[in-house]
Amino acid sequence: MAAGGSHIAIYGAIGANFLIAISKFIASFFTGSSAMLAEGIHSLVDTGNGLLLLLGIKRSKQKPDKLHPFGYGKEVYFWSFVVSILIFALGGGFAIYEGVHAIQDPHVIEDPTWNYAVLGAAIIFEGIALYLALKTFNKARAHQSKNLIRNIIRSKDAATFAVIIEDTAAVTGLVVALLGVFLSQQLDNPYLDGAASIVIGVILLTVATFLARESKGLLLGESAHPEVIDDVDKIITSNQYIKASSLPQTMHFGPDKILLIVEVDILDDLELLKAEKIIDDLRNEIMAKKPTIKEVYIQTTNKLD
Repeated sequence: MAAGGSHIAIYGAIGANFLIAISKFIASFFTGSSAMLAEGIHSLVDTGNGLLLLLGIKRSKQKPDKLHPFGYGKEVYFWSFVVSILIFALGGGFAIYEGVHAIQDPHVIEDPTWNYAVLGAAIIFEGIALYLALKTFNKARAHQSKNLIRNIIRSKDAATFAVIIEDTAAVTGLVVALLGVFLSQQLDNPYLDGAASIVIGVILLTVATFLARESKGLLLGESAHPEVIDDVDKIITSNQYIKASSLPQTMHFGPDKILLIVEVDILDDLELLKAEKIIDDLRNEIMAKKPTIKEVYIQTTNKLD
Protein backbone atom coordinates (compact mmCIF):
# COMPACT_ATOMS: atom_id res chain seq x y z
CA MET A 1 0.00 0.00 0.00
CA ALA A 2 1.26 3.46 -0.78
CA ALA A 3 2.41 5.50 2.16
CA GLY A 4 -0.21 8.12 1.33
CA GLY A 5 -2.99 5.59 1.84
CA SER A 6 -1.64 4.62 5.24
CA HIS A 7 -1.39 8.28 6.23
CA ILE A 8 -5.04 8.96 5.36
CA ALA A 9 -6.23 6.06 7.52
CA ILE A 10 -3.98 7.02 10.44
CA TYR A 11 -4.78 10.75 10.35
CA GLY A 12 -8.48 9.92 10.31
CA ALA A 13 -8.06 7.65 13.34
CA ILE A 14 -5.97 10.19 15.28
CA GLY A 15 -8.45 13.01 14.71
CA ALA A 16 -11.45 10.90 15.67
CA ASN A 17 -9.81 9.36 18.74
CA PHE A 18 -8.55 12.67 20.14
CA LEU A 19 -11.93 14.39 19.93
CA ILE A 20 -13.71 11.32 21.26
CA ALA A 21 -11.29 10.94 24.19
CA ILE A 22 -12.00 14.49 25.36
CA SER A 23 -15.76 14.03 25.13
CA LYS A 24 -15.59 10.69 26.98
CA PHE A 25 -13.61 12.16 29.86
CA ILE A 26 -16.12 15.01 30.15
CA ALA A 27 -19.01 12.55 30.19
CA SER A 28 -17.24 10.35 32.75
CA PHE A 29 -16.65 13.38 34.99
CA PHE A 30 -20.32 14.36 35.01
CA THR A 31 -21.79 10.84 35.25
CA GLY A 32 -19.16 8.83 37.12
CA SER A 33 -19.46 6.00 34.61
CA SER A 34 -16.67 3.43 34.86
CA ALA A 35 -17.24 2.15 31.33
CA MET A 36 -17.03 5.71 30.01
CA LEU A 37 -13.74 6.33 31.82
CA ALA A 38 -12.33 3.08 30.42
CA GLU A 39 -13.42 4.15 26.94
CA GLY A 40 -11.78 7.55 27.45
CA ILE A 41 -8.46 5.91 28.30
CA HIS A 42 -8.93 3.60 25.32
CA SER A 43 -9.38 6.53 22.92
CA LEU A 44 -6.43 8.39 24.44
CA VAL A 45 -4.20 5.34 23.99
CA ASP A 46 -5.40 4.97 20.40
CA THR A 47 -4.51 8.62 19.74
CA GLY A 48 -0.97 8.04 20.98
CA ASN A 49 -0.77 4.81 19.01
CA GLY A 50 -1.64 6.65 15.81
CA LEU A 51 1.24 9.06 16.41
CA LEU A 52 3.59 6.12 16.98
CA LEU A 53 2.50 4.52 13.71
CA LEU A 54 3.19 7.79 11.88
CA LEU A 55 6.63 7.84 13.51
CA GLY A 56 7.23 4.28 12.33
CA ILE A 57 6.23 5.14 8.75
CA LYS A 58 8.50 8.21 8.74
CA ARG A 59 11.50 6.30 10.11
CA SER A 60 10.94 3.42 7.70
CA LYS A 61 11.59 5.81 4.80
CA GLN A 62 15.21 6.41 5.85
CA LYS A 63 17.75 5.48 3.20
CA PRO A 64 19.94 2.38 3.66
CA ASP A 65 23.31 2.94 5.31
CA LYS A 66 26.31 0.88 6.38
CA LEU A 67 24.61 -0.22 9.59
CA HIS A 68 21.32 -1.10 7.87
CA PRO A 69 22.18 -1.99 4.25
CA PHE A 70 18.61 -3.13 3.52
CA GLY A 71 17.07 0.05 4.88
CA TYR A 72 14.75 0.81 7.79
CA GLY A 73 11.52 -0.65 6.41
CA LYS A 74 10.96 -2.81 9.50
CA GLU A 75 10.66 0.28 11.70
CA VAL A 76 6.92 0.30 11.00
CA TYR A 77 6.70 -3.32 12.19
CA PHE A 78 8.54 -2.49 15.41
CA TRP A 79 6.25 0.43 16.23
CA SER A 80 3.19 -1.67 15.44
CA PHE A 81 4.45 -4.15 18.03
CA VAL A 82 4.90 -1.30 20.54
CA VAL A 83 1.32 -0.24 19.81
CA SER A 84 0.09 -3.75 20.64
CA ILE A 85 1.89 -3.60 24.00
CA LEU A 86 0.32 -0.24 24.83
CA ILE A 87 -3.16 -1.48 23.91
CA PHE A 88 -2.62 -4.53 26.13
CA ALA A 89 -1.20 -2.70 29.15
CA LEU A 90 -2.75 0.78 29.13
CA GLY A 91 -5.98 0.01 27.30
CA GLY A 92 -6.98 -3.50 28.33
CA GLY A 93 -5.23 -3.52 31.70
CA PHE A 94 -6.72 -0.22 32.86
CA ALA A 95 -10.21 -1.09 31.62
CA ILE A 96 -10.24 -4.34 33.61
CA TYR A 97 -8.80 -2.61 36.68
CA GLU A 98 -11.42 0.14 36.50
CA GLY A 99 -14.17 -2.43 35.98
CA VAL A 100 -13.15 -4.44 39.03
CA HIS A 101 -12.91 -1.24 41.08
CA ALA A 102 -16.40 -0.18 39.93
CA ILE A 103 -17.87 -3.55 40.93
CA GLN A 104 -16.22 -3.37 44.35
CA ASP A 105 -17.44 0.20 44.88
CA PRO A 106 -20.46 0.70 42.58
CA HIS A 107 -21.99 4.11 41.84
CA VAL A 108 -25.43 4.67 40.36
CA ILE A 109 -25.44 6.68 37.13
CA GLU A 110 -27.91 9.46 37.91
CA ASP A 111 -28.32 11.00 34.45
CA PRO A 112 -26.90 9.01 31.51
CA THR A 113 -27.76 11.72 28.96
CA TRP A 114 -24.11 12.72 28.66
CA ASN A 115 -23.11 9.11 28.11
CA TYR A 116 -25.70 8.48 25.42
CA ALA A 117 -24.79 11.66 23.55
CA VAL A 118 -21.05 11.03 23.66
CA LEU A 119 -21.27 7.32 22.88
CA GLY A 120 -23.63 7.94 19.98
CA ALA A 121 -21.33 10.58 18.49
CA ALA A 122 -18.28 8.41 19.17
CA ILE A 123 -19.77 5.45 17.31
CA ILE A 124 -20.35 7.71 14.30
CA PHE A 125 -16.82 9.17 14.33
CA GLU A 126 -15.14 5.82 14.95
CA GLY A 127 -17.30 4.29 12.24
CA ILE A 128 -16.09 6.93 9.78
CA ALA A 129 -12.46 6.32 10.76
CA LEU A 130 -12.95 2.56 10.35
CA TYR A 131 -14.59 3.10 6.97
CA LEU A 132 -11.63 5.18 5.75
CA ALA A 133 -9.15 2.56 6.95
CA LEU A 134 -11.10 -0.29 5.33
CA LYS A 135 -11.52 1.64 2.10
CA THR A 136 -7.78 2.29 1.90
CA PHE A 137 -6.94 -1.30 2.81
CA ASN A 138 -9.40 -2.91 0.39
CA LYS A 139 -8.48 -0.59 -2.47
CA ALA A 140 -4.91 -1.85 -2.36
CA ARG A 141 -6.11 -5.46 -2.21
CA ALA A 142 -9.00 -5.50 -4.66
CA HIS A 143 -7.64 -8.66 -6.31
CA GLN A 144 -7.32 -10.61 -3.07
CA SER A 145 -9.75 -12.62 -0.96
CA LYS A 146 -12.99 -10.99 0.20
CA ASN A 147 -12.28 -12.36 3.68
CA LEU A 148 -11.05 -9.36 5.70
CA ILE A 149 -9.39 -11.38 8.46
CA ARG A 150 -7.54 -13.49 5.90
CA ASN A 151 -6.35 -10.35 4.11
CA ILE A 152 -5.14 -8.79 7.37
CA ILE A 153 -3.18 -11.94 8.21
CA ARG A 154 -1.65 -11.90 4.72
CA SER A 155 -0.98 -8.16 4.73
CA LYS A 156 2.51 -6.72 5.15
CA ASP A 157 1.18 -3.19 5.79
CA ALA A 158 1.29 -3.19 9.57
CA ALA A 159 0.37 0.48 9.98
CA THR A 160 -2.93 0.22 8.16
CA PHE A 161 -4.07 -3.11 9.57
CA ALA A 162 -3.17 -1.84 13.06
CA VAL A 163 -5.57 1.07 12.52
CA ILE A 164 -8.28 -1.31 11.29
CA ILE A 165 -7.84 -3.56 14.31
CA GLU A 166 -7.87 -0.59 16.71
CA ASP A 167 -10.94 0.99 15.14
CA THR A 168 -12.81 -2.31 15.10
CA ALA A 169 -12.06 -2.75 18.80
CA ALA A 170 -13.12 0.85 19.41
CA VAL A 171 -16.52 0.45 17.74
CA THR A 172 -17.10 -2.84 19.55
CA GLY A 173 -16.07 -1.30 22.86
CA LEU A 174 -18.41 1.64 22.33
CA VAL A 175 -21.36 -0.67 21.73
CA VAL A 176 -20.49 -2.59 24.91
CA ALA A 177 -20.20 0.66 26.88
CA LEU A 178 -23.55 1.83 25.52
CA LEU A 179 -25.19 -1.44 26.55
CA GLY A 180 -23.54 -1.24 29.95
CA VAL A 181 -24.85 2.25 30.63
CA PHE A 182 -28.32 1.44 29.28
CA LEU A 183 -28.75 -1.82 31.23
CA SER A 184 -27.26 -0.30 34.35
CA GLN A 185 -29.91 2.42 34.29
CA GLN A 186 -32.87 0.33 33.14
CA LEU A 187 -32.23 -2.49 35.61
CA ASP A 188 -31.03 -0.14 38.35
CA ASN A 189 -27.93 -2.31 38.65
CA PRO A 190 -24.67 -0.29 38.89
CA TYR A 191 -22.61 -3.48 38.72
CA LEU A 192 -23.37 -3.77 35.01
CA ASP A 193 -21.40 -0.59 34.28
CA GLY A 194 -18.31 -2.14 35.85
CA ALA A 195 -18.95 -5.42 34.05
CA ALA A 196 -19.06 -3.52 30.74
CA SER A 197 -15.67 -2.02 31.54
CA ILE A 198 -14.24 -5.51 32.12
CA VAL A 199 -15.68 -6.75 28.82
CA ILE A 200 -14.07 -3.77 27.07
CA GLY A 201 -10.78 -4.71 28.70
CA VAL A 202 -11.03 -8.30 27.49
CA ILE A 203 -11.75 -7.07 23.96
CA LEU A 204 -8.65 -4.87 24.05
CA LEU A 205 -6.47 -7.69 25.41
CA THR A 206 -7.67 -9.97 22.61
CA VAL A 207 -7.05 -7.34 19.94
CA ALA A 208 -3.61 -6.51 21.36
CA THR A 209 -2.61 -10.18 21.34
CA PHE A 210 -3.67 -10.56 17.70
CA LEU A 211 -1.81 -7.39 16.66
CA ALA A 212 1.31 -8.47 18.56
CA ARG A 213 1.25 -11.85 16.84
CA GLU A 214 1.02 -10.30 13.37
CA SER A 215 3.68 -7.68 14.10
CA LYS A 216 6.03 -10.29 15.55
CA GLY A 217 5.79 -12.39 12.38
CA LEU A 218 6.69 -9.39 10.23
CA LEU A 219 9.56 -8.44 12.52
CA LEU A 220 11.02 -11.94 12.31
CA GLY A 221 10.76 -11.77 8.53
CA GLU A 222 7.88 -13.08 6.43
CA SER A 223 8.15 -14.24 2.85
CA ALA A 224 6.32 -12.59 -0.03
CA HIS A 225 2.87 -13.83 -0.99
CA PRO A 226 2.85 -17.17 -2.85
CA GLU A 227 1.53 -15.41 -5.96
CA VAL A 228 4.61 -13.17 -6.03
CA ILE A 229 6.94 -16.14 -5.65
CA ASP A 230 5.11 -18.05 -8.39
CA ASP A 231 5.33 -15.06 -10.75
CA VAL A 232 9.06 -14.73 -10.14
CA ASP A 233 9.54 -18.45 -10.72
CA LYS A 234 7.69 -18.17 -14.04
CA ILE A 235 9.89 -15.26 -15.13
CA ILE A 236 13.00 -17.28 -14.37
CA THR A 237 11.90 -20.57 -15.91
CA SER A 238 10.67 -18.83 -19.08
CA ASN A 239 14.17 -17.51 -19.75
CA GLN A 240 15.66 -19.47 -22.64
CA TYR A 241 19.13 -19.42 -21.09
CA ILE A 242 18.07 -20.90 -17.73
CA LYS A 243 18.14 -24.70 -17.45
CA ALA A 244 16.98 -24.94 -13.84
CA SER A 245 16.50 -22.82 -10.74
CA SER A 246 15.90 -23.12 -7.02
CA LEU A 247 12.68 -22.02 -5.36
CA PRO A 248 12.93 -18.21 -4.95
CA GLN A 249 13.54 -17.17 -1.34
CA THR A 250 11.99 -13.88 -0.26
CA MET A 251 11.70 -11.67 2.80
CA HIS A 252 9.78 -8.46 3.46
CA PHE A 253 11.84 -5.55 4.78
CA GLY A 254 8.79 -3.32 4.74
CA PRO A 255 5.30 -3.24 3.21
CA ASP A 256 6.68 -2.44 -0.25
CA LYS A 257 10.24 -3.78 -0.05
CA ILE A 258 11.08 -7.41 -0.77
CA LEU A 259 14.47 -9.14 -0.84
CA LEU A 260 14.81 -11.97 -3.37
CA ILE A 261 17.50 -14.66 -3.47
CA VAL A 262 17.57 -17.43 -6.07
CA GLU A 263 20.03 -19.89 -7.60
CA VAL A 264 19.97 -20.57 -11.34
CA ASP A 265 21.68 -23.04 -13.63
CA ILE A 266 22.35 -21.38 -16.98
CA LEU A 267 23.23 -23.07 -20.24
CA ASP A 268 26.72 -24.51 -20.49
CA ASP A 269 29.44 -23.23 -22.80
CA LEU A 270 28.45 -19.57 -22.41
CA GLU A 271 31.12 -16.92 -22.20
CA LEU A 272 31.51 -15.13 -18.89
CA LEU A 273 30.38 -11.75 -20.25
CA LYS A 274 27.36 -13.34 -21.91
CA ALA A 275 26.41 -15.12 -18.70
CA GLU A 276 26.75 -11.93 -16.67
CA LYS A 277 24.48 -10.07 -19.11
CA ILE A 278 21.88 -12.83 -18.85
CA ILE A 279 21.89 -12.50 -15.05
CA ASP A 280 21.68 -8.69 -15.21
CA ASP A 281 18.82 -8.79 -17.71
CA LEU A 282 16.97 -11.34 -15.57
CA ARG A 283 17.41 -9.19 -12.47
CA ASN A 284 16.11 -6.10 -14.27
CA GLU A 285 13.13 -8.00 -15.68
CA ILE A 286 12.12 -9.27 -12.25
CA MET A 287 12.33 -5.80 -10.67
CA ALA A 288 10.45 -4.22 -13.59
CA LYS A 289 7.57 -6.70 -13.41
CA LYS A 290 7.51 -6.83 -9.61
CA PRO A 291 8.20 -3.27 -8.34
CA THR A 292 7.97 -4.29 -4.68
CA ILE A 293 11.07 -6.46 -5.14
CA LYS A 294 13.85 -3.97 -4.42
CA GLU A 295 16.84 -6.27 -3.92
CA VAL A 296 17.61 -9.26 -6.16
CA TYR A 297 20.52 -11.66 -5.63
CA ILE A 298 20.95 -14.28 -8.34
CA GLN A 299 23.61 -16.93 -7.84
CA THR A 300 24.74 -19.29 -10.58
CA THR A 301 25.56 -22.91 -9.96
CA ASN A 302 27.72 -23.05 -13.09
CA LYS A 303 31.48 -22.78 -13.14
CA LEU A 304 32.07 -19.95 -15.60
CA ASP A 305 35.37 -19.39 -17.36
